[in-house]
Amino acid sequence: MQSSATVLVYSDDANTREQVRLAAGRRPAADVPPVEFVECATLPAVLKALEQGGVDACVLDGETVPAGGMGVCRQIKDEIYDCPPVLLLMGRPQDAWLATWSRAEAAVTLPVEPVELAEALASLLRERLSSGV
Repeated sequence: MQSSATVLVYSDDANTREQVRLAAGRRPAADVPPVEFVECATLPAVLKALEQGGVDACVLDGETVPAGGMGVCRQIKDEIYDCPPVLLLMGRPQDAWLATWSRAEAAVTLPVEPVELAEALASLLRERLSSGV
């Protein structure tokens, strides 16, 4: 098993980034490695972090302004080679179709529900790490 997994968290709201960190904890599930977080508040920071590599999963806030997580997800899926899987934070369940449009692998609604977020993140990490990337 990999010694740790890197999770990028994108939101312009420091409180939302903190909610994600607290909900995922040090290890979102017993069968995935401990996680280290890279926090980004702007789109340029997200792109720089992804271009540097080493990110195993992304959690993107769909409510971030001016560049919302759904649009950012679609952009990185087009622009980043072997883009890590994305967990999208949606403002409302009715936005699920936008999560599909953005090509996110998973989506949960805000406010963050710890068990739901941890399970979704762990699933993405299992898939990514088992593929040998």
